[in-house]
Amino acid sequence: MRSVEAQLLHRPPGHGAGDVVRRLAAMQAQDIPSAYLAFRARSATLTRADVESAWQAREIVRTWGPRGTLHFTHVDDLPWLHALTRRDTATLRRLAQEGVTGDDLLPLIDRALAGQGPLTKAELTERLAGRAHGQGVVHLVALAAHHGLAVLGPPRGGKPTYVHAADWLGAPIAAERDRERALAELALRYRRAHQPSEPEDLAAWSGLSLGDARTAWRLATAVRKRPAAASEPCAAASGPSATASEPPAAGRGPMVRLAPAFDEYLLGWQSRDPILAAEHARTVFPGGGVLRPVIIVGGEIKGVWSRKGAEVTVMPFAEPVPGSLDDEIEDVRRFLS
Repeated sequence: MRSVEAQLLHRPPGHGAGDVVRRLAAMQAQDIPSAYLAFRARSATLTRADVESAWQAREIVRTWGPRGTLHFTHVDDLPWLHALTRRDTATLRRLAQEGVTGDDLLPLIDRALAGQGPLTKAELTERLAGRAHGQGVVHLVALAAHHGLAVLGPPRGGKPTYVHAADWLGAPIAAERDRERALAELALRYRRAHQPSEPEDLAAWSGLSLGDARTAWRLATAVRKRPAAASEPCAAASGPSATASEPPAAGRGPMVRLAPAFDEYLLGWQSRDPILAAEHARTVFPGGGVLRPVIIVGGEIKGVWSRKGAEVTVMPFAEPVPGSLDDEIEDVRRFLS
């Protein structure tokens, strides 16, 4: 069974938003409301305002990461993660499909973003003076991000914003030059948050080739076996304790969590078979890129749920769920309010 403790789903005390992101190495953030609720599932005290504050303070950064999808990353982890995810081949292909071509695309988006602060897509489209429209604008930003020149800023008026990395972080993102060091750090972080796991799982989560994942696994194993110098603590031991948690209340049964769509507990491994019965897979993954919010009971998926505003509707696969959903429903309301 997968470790809910490694994923912080036991909600240990003392973790801020930045601590949660560092623990998971990176947190899926393609859908911002779902990403916010992933913090709630891992903390009994964090509020939405706390997460937004960490984003505004540049402690966590939203950018393209593992698998080429949008993730929250801790600002301190950007160099090594960027070194392993900065591939622009797919982005250039998508730009060509959108009709955005030329040998000046990187200078073009660099100039459009530089010194402007966060811009909405409409504002950025205007600054591009007809060179890109629609998704072409987003793919141009992705191209800049792959070269360390752009990240996503917090939404403004419900719209995503795009910002030059130098404006938002003080300088472009400089990739870690030692690839082996970056690979070792990736595997250390991944293995800490994904237990049990194998190199195949790391490859599926990160988007790296299986060969690179196996190399990272080997390098991380060597680091774990090597005594750490006092000045160089192992990444796997950094941050607040991942095992300390409040004892469960007597008589409450197994741990129950309402995890959001696209939660790392579902996306972090190659296979979901250990936590999701085959007969319920289509309910959770109906197709078309949809991944529904799930009810986790004792580490296994036992249903799905939805919300409209702060109103929560739970749909267990079978009745009754062996645990209390009432506290979780109320906590979702608390977080959203």
